[in-house]
Amino acid sequence: YAMAFSVQVSQTAACNGRHHIEDRLARWLLMAHDRSEGAAFPMTHEFLSMMLGVRRAGISVAAGILQKAGLIEYAHGRMEITDRPGLEAASCECYGAVRRTCDRLLEQPGSVKAPCWR
Repeated sequence: YAMAFSVQVSQTAACNGRHHIEDRLARWLLMAHDRSEGAAFPMTHEFLSMMLGVRRAGISVAAGILQKAGLIEYAHGRMEITDRPGLEAASCECYGAVRRTCDRLLEQPGSVKAPCWR
């Protein structure tokens, strides 16, 4: 678990320095969706701006782009992933890299799929 967490932290730091805000927002929303019970979950622009280290206005623009593309629906602090494959395509490669690594590191011997994200 510690190694999986370390990989996630390291990749996030590198991602924040290299990728556009829309790519990073898509990655972060996918990570949140992986840990949520359904397609919709509570999420504010203010919280996302703190998590991504950008101004709230930047989150509003990026979320608007993702919403206009039909990937998410956002209203009144509630985020819904409407096109997960599309959001994965819009995300930077960091999401897939971290997910594959964590799945491999947290795989339980004899299990079909590691319960890495839920």
